[in-house]
Amino acid sequence: MDPLRARPLVLGILNATPDSFSDGGRHHGLDDALAHARRMVAAGADVVDVGGESTRPGAQRVDADEELARVLPVVRELAAEGIVVSVDTMRAATAEACLAAGARIVNDVSGGLADPRMAATVAASDADYVAMHWRGHSDTMATRATYADVVGEVRDELRARVDALAAAGVDPARIVLDPGLGFAKDAAHDWQLLGSLDRLADLGQRVLVGASRKRFLGRLLPDGAALEERDVPTAVVSALSARAGAWAVRVHDVAATRAALAVEAAWARGRAEAAASAGSAAATTGPAAVAGLSE
Repeated sequence: MDPLRARPLVLGILNATPDSFSDGGRHHGLDDALAHARRMVAAGADVVDVGGESTRPGAQRVDADEELARVLPVVRELAAEGIVVSVDTMRAATAEACLAAGARIVNDVSGGLADPRMAATVAASDADYVAMHWRGHSDTMATRATYADVVGEVRDELRARVDALAAAGVDPARIVLDPGLGFAKDAAHDWQLLGSLDRLADLGQRVLVGASRKRFLGRLLPDGAALEERDVPTAVVSALSARAGAWAVRVHDVAATRAALAVEAAWARGRAEAAASAGSAAATTGPAAVAGLSE
């Protein structure tokens, strides 16, 4: 990878829900949600990703009006403050209202499959659109985690989404792909996808990685470890995703990920500078003289 490449964007997760797997209810009220968003921006978040419907394994869908009531006031206030906002929704109506309120990214875990109006809604805007790999809603997705070749199948299914979205009028340059870690995937699938991000990037779209605090990271920790203890492995995944060329990472603990990204960038820069110094020295000194031979 180019050591001078821009670091990945950091999307700070803001769950305006009472039932998120990680922090459900903690930021459900408007004032609490806004305060948390501001803390994430102060810690280095480039984007605040606002969601009003939990997509944890087994979750039931929330009513459309309730979802909009949860996210729209937050999006409106943050956008008015000049904060770049992403709305995490599968519903075109929610996306449309939030785009009108100032959101600049639609983050759709269904990749446009849950709502047939989503593609047209995005096409009519100038927003970026994150299309995640998806095989069904949270209450059934665990039964769909069956693959012969998870990387190849996810890649093909994401390519099909890009083609369908483009046919519906969405500018391909605005489409970002997300491999959907933990969605209809077990831990082995997640690690294979992370280890093959270059194959997803070969599709020609930007790639977003959303690994934060997910179950496959928790399996690396001692039994009973708190969810917040998954923030260190999340930050490591963020740094490795940067090395693999990810465009963005979506995280709960912004400060930890920003620190990990700074380490990765400094490491890459040091390696490039050492290589350049070695090349310069070799060019200056020329080939070494061979002992015992006259000039």
